[in-house]
Amino acid sequence: MADENINPEEKDEPVIRDKRRIDPETGDVREPQADGAASEEAGDDSAAPSEGEALSDEDRALLDQAERDLVAEMRNDMLRAQAELVNFRTRVERDRAANREAVIAEVFRTLLPTIDDLARAEAHGDLVEGAPVTLIAQKLRTAFDKYGLKPVGEKGEPFDPAFHEAVVQLPTPDATENTIADVIELGYVLGERLIRPAKVAVAVPAE
Repeated sequence: MADENINPEEKDEPVIRDKRRIDPETGDVREPQADGAASEEAGDDSAAPSEGEALSDEDRALLDQAERDLVAEMRNDMLRAQAELVNFRTRVERDRAANREAVIAEVFRTLLPTIDDLARAEAHGDLVEGAPVTLIAQKLRTAFDKYGLKPVGEKGEPFDPAFHEAVVQLPTPDATENTIADVIELGYVLGERLIRPAKVAVAVPAE
């Protein structure tokens, strides 16, 4: 057997560590072993965890650039959102004003026959000062002026197809351009919105 040739003195004897707090022989209290000694007895040769390596200047520069890019992107997003909000509010206000003007224009359009009757009565001298009809006409005209309703079509002014409707053309020797010779029915505008074109007779240059 191979074990018979080994000197018994050369065999590794088991190491027994007495960790009892009280020495059984003397009865004295033993001092606790230091952590370093305990580590040495335990044969702990493991190295302590090393700290992370410090960032290089290049890495720091990359991080700083990334931070600046992120801040710039967030700022651009904020400015874009603010601009979109301003545009949205502008569109809402513009649409609200357009809708309001359209409603007022429709109301005035239904009143145009009454306005025409009052204009004819005034032309025939029927609107006598102090008469009830005259007072009503004055109140209506005040309300029309308040909302910006204005008549279009006046004798002698140039003909404009955007505001005038030519009912008849009158060749005139001394006419150098198309001119309103007579107003058959007044037109009306509300602000820049045409409610009704004026029906006119147009004097045109004679051939």
